[in-house]
Amino acid sequence: MSYLDNLENNLKALESREERDPDKIKRELDAKAAERAAALQAAPHAEALKTSPYTQKFLSACRTIGHGQRTFVDFRWSGTTLVLEAKGRRLELRPEAEGIQAVWVEGGAEIRTELVDLSTDPQDLAQKWLVV
Repeated sequence: MSYLDNLENNLKALESREERDPDKIKRELDAKAAERAAALQAAPHAEALKTSPYTQKFLSACRTIGHGQRTFVDFRWSGTTLVLEAKGRRLELRPEAEGIQAVWVEGGAEIRTELVDLSTDPQDLAQKWLVV
């Protein structure tokens, strides 16, 4: 057997040993379970965000304010998160276990978060985000 064949067999043996590591498997299963539990807790908030009249009024308010500033407000759904972008800034409405979080992002860094109440006036959130 050549040196390279021997090396390849050793690497395969190490990889298969890692795959059978019970601690690693347990950590992966625990992480998946935690992700699933978080998703289940956030599911009602995600559904409320997608179907609430608040969301439509908020998007309309953002477009109206943006039009007045001659700024295009782009929005998209990324999974259950509503992402809005304008003037090089981003606002993400993220459903989480405790509610819907509004997250202000500038330059790739989260600079502010706020819990959103869907029973309030969406114009207020649009003003906070777009009018600086």
